[in-house]
Amino acid sequence: MYDLIIIGAGPTGLVCGIEAHKAGLNYCIIEKGVLVNSIYNFPTNMTFFSTSNLMEIGGTPFVAHSDKPTRKEALEYYRRIAEKWELNINFYETVEQLSPEKDKHYSIKTSKNSYQTKAVVIATGYFDTPRLLHIPGENLPKVKHYYDDPHPYVGQNVLVIGAANSACDVALETYYKGAKVTMAIREPEIYPRVKYWIRPNIENRIKEGSIKAHFNTTVSKITETSVTLQTPEGELNIENDYVLAMTGYKPDFKFLEKLGIAFQNDELHTPIFNPDTLESNLSNVYIAGVINAGLHTSKLFIENTRHHGELIIKNILSKK
Repeated sequence: MYDLIIIGAGPTGLVCGIEAHKAGLNYCIIEKGVLVNSIYNFPTNMTFFSTSNLMEIGGTPFVAHSDKPTRKEALEYYRRIAEKWELNINFYETVEQLSPEKDKHYSIKTSKNSYQTKAVVIATGYFDTPRLLHIPGENLPKVKHYYDDPHPYVGQNVLVIGAANSACDVALETYYKGAKVTMAIREPEIYPRVKYWIRPNIENRIKEGSIKAHFNTTVSKITETSVTLQTPEGELNIENDYVLAMTGYKPDFKFLEKLGIAFQNDELHTPIFNPDTLESNLSNVYIAGVINAGLHTSKLFIENTRHHGELIIKNILSKK
């Protein structure tokens, strides 16, 4: 019987594990992929928007070569965190079922094992579930909802869908490496909250024509060799080799519902939880990290969820 099972080994899951370790709880972190799986799947050359000190957890300094750390530096940092605190983590194990038992504990079934626990923390993030376009051709291999590295797109006709930070970053990086870049943007302008060091660059590249941008435009169809855009001037077909759909991500709501988590009746699909303890509608089941914001994924990040572990463990201890 565990005192606590934590689902997800991202930064928030690690924070919860650290607090459980400090409190002397018998706990286990279950992760379906690798350590900080979402960060591992970020673009190879990505630089975080947050400074390294805002990504620190467990009272351990995050030393980076510049003000804003890279993906590689973050992976190394969180690996050292897991080692320092000797966190109990089971990797490559997927949670399949959460069932309440008669004596007020829970049974958890995974792809590898079964567990009994008094409390559960769900800290699964949102990067695993892209916001789909739901258009013909979206399932073609040329369509990517996750950007990796610019090299495969050298000399290729690339369509970038979106106009927020990720889309602008991808458009610029692939352009500078030799791709012929076009952007399809639903709004009449680049997203207003694009970071100040990115916005002038992308706007200048668009203004000079180096990157073609179609505003107030949606994509209606994708084929092996082309894409169809719905523009203010009418339908436009352009040659295309790759579509990089930087349309954002969302929590895995189906997974959360399967576990029994209830949601508010709002457009953001916000989970129901006590803001003081982060306890969900299920007794002794807590939700932590960015999933607390529902579809408003830009509201929460590592820097403003680092206290979640302390809140949760404090509440668990108060019930003992």
